[in-house]
Amino acid sequence: MPVIQCDAAVARERLENAGVAVESGNTDHERWRASRGGATAVAYDDKVVIQGERPRDLEALLREGGGRAHVYFDGGARGNPGPAGIGWVIVTSEGIVAEGSDTIGRATNNQAEYEALIAALEAAGDYGYDEVHVRGDSELIVKQVRGEYDTNNPELREKRVTTLELLSAFEEWTLEHVPREVNDRADALANEAMDQA
Repeated sequence: MPVIQCDAAVARERLENAGVAVESGNTDHERWRASRGGATAVAYDDKVVIQGERPRDLEALLREGGGRAHVYFDGGARGNPGPAGIGWVIVTSEGIVAEGSDTIGRATNNQAEYEALIAALEAAGDYGYDEVHVRGDSELIVKQVRGEYDTNNPELREKRVTTLELLSAFEEWTLEHVPREVNDRADALANEAMDQA
């Protein structure tokens, strides 16, 4: 449950400017409430607490845009192809800003890795970062996106194009292959998703 330290009046104005309806609070302590998608924001005097399944639906509107983030991604399939899941984490100097996981149906490991990368980049874009340093433990996906390996599979080629389009929206980006132990949180989230698939 994200907590954003901010001026409640400024936060309300940001949400209203983005077309989000803001209502009165339910208690004397709540300044206001707003809902969008799978998230509800509740404002108090000096902070906004975001609840719900998809806090990103509101959190990205309330956080200051810009800056740099480290983005970790992982995807996998049990059976290859088989039930698949993805996980991703966005980290800044303040710690973990956001993380997510999801089941994606039946897929190969490589398809799941790309889906995780795409979801992570979409989230980083929603948060408005200028610069992303992306890390994953799939050497194949990293080298395909960087153009060091050919992408012969048509579906993976399409996902590579989507990935490059998302990366091009950032002022600066890097993509690096890292050992699995460096990517442990995204790996754990992907495995949790596969357990639910």
